[in-house]
Amino acid sequence: MKWPAVRALGIWLALMLAGVAVVWHSRFTADMSFFLPSHPSPQQRALVSQLQDGTVSRLLMVGISGGVEKQRAKVSHQLRQQLAADPDFVSVQNGEAGGLEAERDRLLAHRYALSPAVSPDRFSEDGLRSAVTDTIDLLSSPAGVLLKPYLLNDPTGEVLAILGQLNPGAQPQLRGGVWSSRDGSRAMLLLQTRALGADTDGQAVAIGKLRSAFDEALRLSGQSGLTMKLSGPGQFAVQARETIKSEAQRLSLISSVSIWLLLLWVYRSFRLLGLGLIPVLSGTLAGIVMVSLVHGTVFGVTVGFGSALIGEAVDYAIYFFVQAGHQGVDQWRRVFWPTIRLGVMTTVIGFGALLFSGFPGLAQLGLYALSGVLAAALVTRFVLPTLTGSTLKVPVHGAWVRLWMRLLGAAHRLRWVTLVLAVLASAYLWLNRDGLWDSNLSALSSVTPAEAAADSRMRADLAAPDARYLVSVSADDQERALQAAEAAGARLDALVEEGVIGGYDSPARFLPSQALQRQRLASLPDAQVLRERLQKALVDAPLSASRLEPFIADAVAARAAGPMTRADLDGSALALAVDSLLIHGQDGRWTAMLPLRPAPQAPDAAIPAERLAQALAGSGALFVDLKTEFETLYSTYMTEATRLALVGVLAIAVLLGVALRSVKRLGRVMAALALAVGVVMVLLHASGVKLHLLHLVGLLLIVAVGSNYALFLDHPDDGAPIDPGTLQSMGVAVLTTAIGFGTLASSSVPVLKAVGITVGPGALLALLFAAVLVYPKPRP
Repeated sequence: MKWPAVRALGIWLALMLAGVAVVWHSRFTADMSFFLPSHPSPQQRALVSQLQDGTVSRLLMVGISGGVEKQRAKVSHQLRQQLAADPDFVSVQNGEAGGLEAERDRLLAHRYALSPAVSPDRFSEDGLRSAVTDTIDLLSSPAGVLLKPYLLNDPTGEVLAILGQLNPGAQPQLRGGVWSSRDGSRAMLLLQTRALGADTDGQAVAIGKLRSAFDEALRLSGQSGLTMKLSGPGQFAVQARETIKSEAQRLSLISSVSIWLLLLWVYRSFRLLGLGLIPVLSGTLAGIVMVSLVHGTVFGVTVGFGSALIGEAVDYAIYFFVQAGHQGVDQWRRVFWPTIRLGVMTTVIGFGALLFSGFPGLAQLGLYALSGVLAAALVTRFVLPTLTGSTLKVPVHGAWVRLWMRLLGAAHRLRWVTLVLAVLASAYLWLNRDGLWDSNLSALSSVTPAEAAADSRMRADLAAPDARYLVSVSADDQERALQAAEAAGARLDALVEEGVIGGYDSPARFLPSQALQRQRLASLPDAQVLRERLQKALVDAPLSASRLEPFIADAVAARAAGPMTRADLDGSALALAVDSLLIHGQDGRWTAMLPLRPAPQAPDAAIPAERLAQALAGSGALFVDLKTEFETLYSTYMTEATRLALVGVLAIAVLLGVALRSVKRLGRVMAALALAVGVVMVLLHASGVKLHLLHLVGLLLIVAVGSNYALFLDHPDDGAPIDPGTLQSMGVAVLTTAIGFGTLASSSVPVLKAVGITVGPGALLALLFAAVLVYPKPRP
């Protein structure tokens, strides 16, 4: 092996090892900030924050069906008991009075700071009489079970007042002592996981434990024939990941085996089959390394989409092995490499346009793709020849190459047909220009309409917070943020009373502002005054004032202790509720999130945005419709991605114009690429498919691979036929692309299917139109 070859191989190995080290220490993230612009608005920040670690994103809704009411209630009870002791679940509620036993002591200790009922009137003579009487009346209710042991400490029922605000608005129906669906056919539970909503692994662990606990609850209760239905953001995320993983493994196996068999038939060498993976692996590693070094954090979406975009790298090894195997490595370097290099440059320039995006996610995608393609091409040029040696031989498959040569020679006869097709495709796209692209993010979701409808029904049955609507307030410090949340809450309370919304959550309910706590604690009279008022208020009452010395002592102690802080909630479910609703941002500001519940009878569980905006006007609070905000953001994202893709195509045209030095040849190449993209768009839309981000990724890849086909077929009109090795390499390349991506077209996962139905036929059309429009007419 000559010294230049040794040097190239050594440099490649060193870079690969360095790349592995960089990837090992890289930070990967799967959050939705991929879709955020560089300078997001407050609404956009609220959107991502809520999706990542908001309370709503941690909720799991459980429905138990089958059997009779008593059986469902028994299993619900057993299930709550088991999960309540599991640290992976912060809260497990099914409507039973003991559902908050773990928090009872903490609520009792801070009841006067937390209770919304505490006021000077509450501790007047009339107020005490009314409060104590109401508490005594509640002792016979299910809620009284929770209160009874602490009656002498809390005769005014502050703990119950706190629980009432922790579960405000409409409540689920109670049947058999547990929550039930509206039609009574299911027992319902509402769970909050400790794992963040963005932590899919943590959500999967929690769901696994839930299923095991349900099986154990069936066994312990002696029931059978009951089934459990789950829903919620965590369930959808875990289900989507498992579906994509399963589909990807199955389809990858099918396509890989098919491609390996094809390449083995072409190469007749297991060694070349293995070496062909080197450019692709090198490109993938280079893409991740560059994104990590430049951006610091690598989005999982970048790796997924980028891997599809550098699918062109698979072709480089095929071109080298087949072309060099026919004419020798030195001839390949002189004759074929310049064409491949030009194709690489067009791809790099096309993807490079994405670097100028105002969305970091798009910029990462462009950097990953151009780095990966460039690295794969350089490895093909400098490393593969070193590993294969100068004696590389690939058999000539003459029969089918001769057939392709005859078809290629006759392809020019279809130019008039192609012209008509171009006119029809252009007219179709123009007439349907407003309906080509889907601005609805649900197009990327693997959640079926039936699953979405079931989720809405369960959410309505449980009166659970909706993942769609929230109110956001921000301030320079925690205290002001809590005060702002309380002010916004006062306006939302009025909307609850009017039936505009069903309820809401707020961090200020779990941790009131210091100002409000001081106001409440100041309402507590001193011991002697409170004792005298009790004696007057409870004359002839079933509860004697003389028995309430523990109550007096607790009131005096609470006033002396002063306001509670966040640290007082450590280790409790209330702490997690505060932390998920009260967020300290990287800019130092504090943001309070108030998720909203739609009114029980609201059509489509909708909340009137205009009414909310009107009610919150002037308060500094921001109403955010997450669905609308996300779709607006996604639409903006798609608009910029499309614009930059067109800029990239224009840059490619300039590059090819300089390289080809012929307007006629440039026009043919660009026409072939444009027609392939246009016809694919027509076929997709005509079949009822609206285009989205994954289709755009596929269209970019069609341009990338199609430019190689067109450049290989382009040469001056000298009448010389194309080299058989070149035609064979192109045929093998397009077949592997069609097999690899065409297999994805059969997937049930929207993101996989979209790429498959775009790139699979697109690659074939790109080669067909290049043959018709670019390859010169043979001379007689």
